[in-house]
Amino acid sequence: MICTLCPRNCRAERTETEGAGLCRMGTLPRIARAALHMWEEPCISGTRGSGAVFFSGCNLRCAFCQNEPISHGGQGETVTPGRLAEIFAELEAQGAHNINLVTPTHFVPAILEALSIYQPRVPVVYNCGGYESVETLRLLEGHIDIYLPDFKYIDGRMAKLLSGAPDYPQVALAAIREMRRQTGPAVYDADGLMLRGTQIRHLVLPGLTGDSMRLLTLIRDELPEGTPVSLMGQYTPCGRAMQIPGMDRRVTRKEYDRVLAHMQAIGLPGYRQALSAATEAFVPAFDGTGVKPV
Repeated sequence: MICTLCPRNCRAERTETEGAGLCRMGTLPRIARAALHMWEEPCISGTRGSGAVFFSGCNLRCAFCQNEPISHGGQGETVTPGRLAEIFAELEAQGAHNINLVTPTHFVPAILEALSIYQPRVPVVYNCGGYESVETLRLLEGHIDIYLPDFKYIDGRMAKLLSGAPDYPQVALAAIREMRRQTGPAVYDADGLMLRGTQIRHLVLPGLTGDSMRLLTLIRDELPEGTPVSLMGQYTPCGRAMQIPGMDRRVTRKEYDRVLAHMQAIGLPGYRQALSAATEAFVPAFDGTGVKPV
């Protein structure tokens, strides 16, 4: 195929197992881990865990990515859509509250094929970096119950420096508007688990609290009322970020609390993340768990 799935629109040729685009992936899904995951927001992980399928490759090049072995390095096993459908069923049988597709953008056609083979009886979550094509998202309408996008930057210069995507702010805003259009407002069950909706994640970065506050205000002003935000404090310097001045440290308590106070002051609903999550100990092992048939 000639790929136009993401905003890069690189028109790279992709065979089943190889790709010349930025993501470097073929069209068949490559997966590094498929297992119950307890480290999402409470409304996603619940008490039994989210059925997280970690796809390899990414259309962003975030300097601080904690999943670098799979996002940049391509670590993982290639599977067919049929095997992917089996993985969905296996995670559901293990008690997963939902099927959580992590960094799925470049495999959307194969994911849709897998969902046509087996439609989970639990919500399907599209967990992404926010850098999405509206046209591709429209292919997913009716198949995704919960969108869980990042909204990383309000400043295109920082988006270029840290993720190689100077158009990220406007692209992400348009994409999240489409996600919210598809899902409507958030719906939860009696135990507080999200059944449907769009929840935005924003990671506070060191030295950029002003950008974070501007972004939260943008979310309040430009997206439908009641769109929840998960304010994350887990930034851990790693990879290329260690060589970027100012990015080689963690976020301070004062920085995070300043952004949290602004979020509360402007009335955005959502979650806060404990700063104790700023450690690589919360990064799962990308060892192929759950990928091959037992």
